Amino acid sequence: MSTQKSGAQSVVDRMQEVISPILWALKLELVEVVCVGQGPRSVVRVLIDKPGGVTVTDCERAHKALGPALDMADPFPHAYTLEVSSPGLDRPFKCLQDYQRAIGKEVSLKLRQPLNGQWRVIGRLAEADEQAVSLTLSMGRAEPQMVRVEREQIADARLFVKI
Repeated sequence: MSTQKSGAQSVVDRMQEVISPILWALKLELVEVVCVGQGPRSVVRVLIDKPGGVTVTDCERAHKALGPALDMADPFPHAYTLEVSSPGLDRPFKCLQDYQRAIGKEVSLKLRQPLNGQWRVIGRLAEADEQAVSLTLSMGRAEPQMVRVEREQIADARLFVKI
């Protein structure tokens, strides 16, 4: 089983090497490449982003540019389906780049241990590095409060979406 995972990872790595420069030329950012399914039912999902968000036109342009390039790279010995989309508003943060992309925006953090009695905090993300994030908390407070949360204490982080 671990052999398949490392083989699948090397396919994703090869695909990222092909995809990244093409998206860069289109002024788009590669968020993630996900391969699901097996055989001719395989689906390659390419998640893209850009400052201000991705449009349907951006996805179409990326799909048209990536399709032929991936066909040339021939990542699979069988047919597959290529999907290009935005990562979605409520996608959990997975890496430092996700946090940095959200600086200046409202985020929701689910914590592994409570902070001032709260398991979930919502605030404007001010800073993010490998070790911690800094938020300005203002909801229900007279004075905004800056807090620093170690990344290892964060169980889940994502943009705060007001419904």
